[in-house]
Amino acid sequence: MSIDRALVDAALAAVTDPNTGKPYSAARNIRNVTVEGDAVSLDVVLGYPAKRQFEAVRAQFADALKAVPGVANARVEVSQDIAAHTVQRGVKLLPNVKNIVAVASGKGGVGKSTTAVNLALALASEGASVGILDADIYGPSLPMMLGITGRPESPDEKSMNPMTGYGLQANSIGFLIEQDNPMVWRGPMATSALEQLLRQTNWQDLDYLIVDMPPGTGDIQLTLSQRVPVTGAVIVTTPQDIALLDAKKGLKMFEKVGIPILGIVENMGMHICSNCGHEEHIFGAGGGERMGKEYGVDVLGSLPLDIGIREQADSGKPTVVADPEGRIAGIYRSIARKVAIHIAERARDMTSKFPSIVVQNT
Repeated sequence: MSIDRALVDAALAAVTDPNTGKPYSAARNIRNVTVEGDAVSLDVVLGYPAKRQFEAVRAQFADALKAVPGVANARVEVSQDIAAHTVQRGVKLLPNVKNIVAVASGKGGVGKSTTAVNLALALASEGASVGILDADIYGPSLPMMLGITGRPESPDEKSMNPMTGYGLQANSIGFLIEQDNPMVWRGPMATSALEQLLRQTNWQDLDYLIVDMPPGTGDIQLTLSQRVPVTGAVIVTTPQDIALLDAKKGLKMFEKVGIPILGIVENMGMHICSNCGHEEHIFGAGGGERMGKEYGVDVLGSLPLDIGIREQADSGKPTVVADPEGRIAGIYRSIARKVAIHIAERARDMTSKFPSIVVQNT
């Protein structure tokens, strides 16, 4: 019995990506479909990292194809291809960095750095090549959170190689100064240091560079927003009204410079007593959701106020690597996947595809 190619195409077109709610065919994820005898072969290429879900995706397509009359064998290869996406007008991409994601908050103390580190680790756990830059010149915390000691090596006295921890490429002013040495610098010095850390680090083929922003909307934030190619920003807040007020300022800053908001992360949304299990909204409830509705921005996820998150970050082994199969690590992975999907749905940067045009006098 011959296989009707039209039925095969219809079956493939009906398979929906559970992460996006859209058919895989809409994102052009289905490629190289061939029909030979009683077998159908195809490639599914995802535009976001999801290595842990490859087998489930493969099963989705195999089940859909085996329901087509005449199909006895379905060969499905699943992979991922992370592309570079558009950034602000007039700003060029960094070499070897496809997408830069700024993780920001309007105020300190909302768990932004912990969120940034676990977001980076979650993307890496799904098969992406990920780096993280600690842009908090005055209060760097990345070395402690990743448990990295030592100083970056310089191969040419002009640039430096990133440090590595848990599969992440990392850099921070904290690697270059003594731990208890305060950075008593004015704004221009701090912004210059940030640009040097960003541009003089030899990042190696990164799909994503997560930038842990300092709190506020001052010189450093403005420099990064206007001169660094940022694909999108993630805003971290707590449900507390005061935190939301400052988070809104950060959101509006990114909007003014043309950087899309990828979503809001609500941190410390709820506390569960470790003794009795009682749930309590210490910082209020639903603040992130209200902010999201007000500005038309997705809430990527809500994290509890949990002592384990703090203990694991302080010990140099953040939650995603300390308890990878735990509930909270699952929340971080869900947030990371949503961030990556929002990026994948944006327009791709095609400048690398254009030939260089040189005009000479002849």
